[in-house]
Amino acid sequence: MIPMAKSKAKILVVDDNSGIRAALKVLLPIHFSQVEVIPSPNELMSRLAEFRPDVVLLDMNFHTDINTGNEGLFWLSEIKKRCPDVEVVLFTAYADIALAVEGMKRGAFDFIVKPWDNEKLVDTLKAAYDGRNKDSKDAASVPPSSVTMLWGKGSAMASVRKTVEKIAPTDATVLITGENGTGKDVLAGEIHRMSERAFRPMVCVDAGALTETLFESELFGHVKGAFTDAHADHVGKFEQADGTTLFLDEIGNIPLHLQSKLLRAIQNRCITRVGDTKSIPVDIRLICATNKNLDKMVRDGEFREDLYYRINTMHLHLPALRERKDEIIPLAEMFIRKHAEKYRRPVIGLTEEAAEVLMNHNWGGNIRELQNCIEKAVILSEGSTLSASDIELPSGGNAPAPPGTGAGDTLEETEEKAIRAAMARYGGNLSMVAKSLEISRPTLYAKLKKYNI
Repeated sequence: MIPMAKSKAKILVVDDNSGIRAALKVLLPIHFSQVEVIPSPNELMSRLAEFRPDVVLLDMNFHTDINTGNEGLFWLSEIKKRCPDVEVVLFTAYADIALAVEGMKRGAFDFIVKPWDNEKLVDTLKAAYDGRNKDSKDAASVPPSSVTMLWGKGSAMASVRKTVEKIAPTDATVLITGENGTGKDVLAGEIHRMSERAFRPMVCVDAGALTETLFESELFGHVKGAFTDAHADHVGKFEQADGTTLFLDEIGNIPLHLQSKLLRAIQNRCITRVGDTKSIPVDIRLICATNKNLDKMVRDGEFREDLYYRINTMHLHLPALRERKDEIIPLAEMFIRKHAEKYRRPVIGLTEEAAEVLMNHNWGGNIRELQNCIEKAVILSEGSTLSASDIELPSGGNAPAPPGTGAGDTLEETEEKAIRAAMARYGGNLSMVAKSLEISRPTLYAKLKKYNI
């Protein structure tokens, strides 16, 4: 085989056969920029975190007296669970081919049969790497929300768009504020898509849903044995976001006593896993979002001032949908197409009367409320266009400012009223309340405690 230019792929080989390891130590470095070889999967999780391979070449059996291949399937699952973007190529004997096929069903990229053909092995590993990069680019181009960024033609979003175009290509830290449902996650995805880090998917964290006991573990990771249920090393979100964008949503919900831990990681761009002493540098671009008034929280002693300044290098405020009326109909039409396809309904548009109803509504729940409204209308509609009677809105929904969503309300007051209304509507059923508000149960618990509901 004529040596070609080296691939940039980082390859990790896991095989207990010393002869095979020796052969691959000679072959693979000719074709790949970095190669590591380990004899046991017991080291696998730690090497995944430290070496960060693009592709793992994984043997199916590691004990001479056990040849079921189940070990390979187990470690394949562990790899995909902890590092879903890492491709796995299974290394198998002839007798294990059926198991290797099963492995591909569970997420393996391909398999190589021993004894192997050098050219086929190298080509397969390169294909796995190329496929991984393509998937990463495709995934990175899709915002974390199902809503595509629409800028509209009005002035409300013009300054936001202008600022985004300036800051997106940089690594500047961004704070996005706005009411619930305005599309803060979509804007974060748009900034990432326009950045130089878009070749890898953005890592998203609902900070408000992290329980206090798992806060450090989820963000910074832990090592095996760090606590009772720590059966293996765990890579935290900061490490997962190394080289890409980390989006911390609901950052205003992080308890004050945990904010110092987050501040250190952001300030030093370095984390330490729970139960370990080793510092791990991380190269991240940070975007945060909240519906809270952080200025007021700083004044009230509920949010650290130094953390606020760290996350507020660039500030973007998303106006409410009632201030972006030029976007209402384009968004509604987009949601019609989406849900008509999802539910296989023949709906293709809106009547003029239906459009007028939508334009006159206050949209206290913003884009999220609009999407829910259109989804329900598409499901229940019996025609090809949505009529005014298909649009079900809360009583008084066409009034300029329904109670609880007036211009005089703070974000916190609006949020509290929305939660109390949902609790009353669903008789205190927390699952239904959380679903209707499109938040997780842990986030709902935190908000119930906050507002003493």
